[in-house]
Amino acid sequence: MSLSIFALGGINEIGKNMYVVQYADDIIVIDCGGKFPDESLLGIDLIIPDLTYLEENKEKIRALIITHGHEDHIGGIPYFFKKLNVPVYATNFTLGLIELKLTEHRLLRDTELVTITSDSQLELGEIKVSFFKVSHSIPDCLGVVFHTPEGNVVHTGDFKFDLTPANDEQSEIHKMAEIGTRGVLVLLSESTNAERTGLTPSERMVASHLEEAFMKAEGKIFVSTFASNVNRVQQVVEAAIKTDRKLALLGRSMVNVVSVAMERGYLNVPEGMLIEPNAIDELDPGKVAILCTGSQGEPMAALSRLSTGNFRDASIYHGDTVIMAASPIPGNEKDVSRIIDNLYKLGAKVIYGSGSTTGMHVSGHGYQEDLKLMLTLMKPKYFIPIHGEYRMLHHHRLLAESVGVEEGNTFIIKNGDVVDIENSVARQTRNIPAGDTYVDGVSVGDVGEIVLRDRKQLSEDGMLVIVLTLSKAERKIISGPDTITRGFVFVKNSEDLIRDINRIVTKTVTDLQEDNVHKWNVIKQGIKKSVGQHIFQQTRRKPMILPVIIEI
Repeated sequence: MSLSIFALGGINEIGKNMYVVQYADDIIVIDCGGKFPDESLLGIDLIIPDLTYLEENKEKIRALIITHGHEDHIGGIPYFFKKLNVPVYATNFTLGLIELKLTEHRLLRDTELVTITSDSQLELGEIKVSFFKVSHSIPDCLGVVFHTPEGNVVHTGDFKFDLTPANDEQSEIHKMAEIGTRGVLVLLSESTNAERTGLTPSERMVASHLEEAFMKAEGKIFVSTFASNVNRVQQVVEAAIKTDRKLALLGRSMVNVVSVAMERGYLNVPEGMLIEPNAIDELDPGKVAILCTGSQGEPMAALSRLSTGNFRDASIYHGDTVIMAASPIPGNEKDVSRIIDNLYKLGAKVIYGSGSTTGMHVSGHGYQEDLKLMLTLMKPKYFIPIHGEYRMLHHHRLLAESVGVEEGNTFIIKNGDVVDIENSVARQTRNIPAGDTYVDGVSVGDVGEIVLRDRKQLSEDGMLVIVLTLSKAERKIISGPDTITRGFVFVKNSEDLIRDINRIVTKTVTDLQEDNVHKWNVIKQGIKKSVGQHIFQQTRRKPMILPVIIEI
């Protein structure tokens, strides 16, 4: 029997993580994340992994194990459970966030949720599973060890080695070393910061910079950060306590995560400190701090709406301070810059930039020395870098070889590539279906490349609707053609062009009928072709052309 390892998401990308370990007829899925679309995916709300392989083998799936509660690791869970129902294993805080999502999708009652800790041990078919604690930018993060008859497979989860974590939850380095001593056949390790030299700074570094900014601020203070970074939220709470400020929360995800963190004991907020957003303007500006979402420039998040004056319960005025306590994820820089410009126009003092510049942010992902330490502790025979774009995976491979992983024993794979291991020999010779599934409103997977291509064409060149009425008996044009444009040209300024289009439609239909062609689809294709050629010659544009034929 062979051991198989592959990814359905998280390779050559940042987001929608999903990894699979399979031994014989036992499948274990690690994480089920979502990814937000870029501007080319018009109308798409979320991208999740393609579940085709898992649906075809659903009777073999023993568990879904979640390493931590970030969106790129839990965002796809509701859509997973609409097709597959298996037990979910996660830590206390992570389950709290998962419960929020399942409740929103009305799936909570139908799902088996099992709380685990770093000391938990599971038997899932022929695979035994154990865990170890890692530091990251969210509480309760785990690495996972799969004990299979073929050998041990380790998935690190997202991690860094923070020797002075803000929540005092130390990485279990001793347990990692013990795992490495017992032998690791394959290591899957995250690669997000594989290009950055040195060690990742400690989260405690941020606390002193936040306090200093709070001391100097005169008006209201707005702090925008990831809602899931509970350690950062706690530091904001502490800075507000020291400067005698009340705290308001703006943004649904901020309110939800803070509620879960407080309920489950991961966040300490003094009684009476939190105020409702509608009470902000009732207090002295120097006595208020506001935690809000939107550090990545999301157009509907709180900070974006505040920057344009469109947030109902709060406003940013001249002299207020805005702290961007997060670095832009690659691809979000343009949106973040737009918000910063708007904030300056409002007269705010804005503290932004890379964490090393302002001291307001440190990464939750390990730099090169962190990654090398993990490799050194685990001492794997084979290595699969995950969670990163290709250049990051490449740099991680070089790091692995520099600390002793044999050249040729690192597999840089794509989503769907399967690494098969038999008799302790690993090969990558096959693949399975893998890709993106698009969520658009309530529909999942209904929007494909053809629909997206049409949306792109509509967004670039607009559309024409050409309506004409034909006699069923005589097959002659009774009325029309009438041409309606949307997003192509303004009719009053293009009357000659519209007149030419109508003339061409009439001629095309007449010519086809003279050739004894009366099928609607053939007539429509003829209209599209002749009108499209003329429009391109006149305007160098390619609008979508929709002929509508009414027969009476």
